[in-house]
Amino acid sequence: MSPRTGRPTDNPKTEEIKIRATKKDKELLRECCEILKQTQYDVVMKGIKKVYAEIKK
Repeated sequence: MSPRTGRPTDNPKTEEIKIRATKKDKELLRECCEILKQTQYDVVMKGIKKVYAEIKK
């Protein structure tokens, strides 16, 4: 049996999302991450949730 990696979780991240971005887009994301002290994943998820909340109004 192979050793388990990572921490156990009730909500594993099994799906993958890939995007192409401009240098400016990548810089904006990096700057947001630095200011918020969050990972790229966290910033992107925050954006997705914000847009979803707006369309569900």
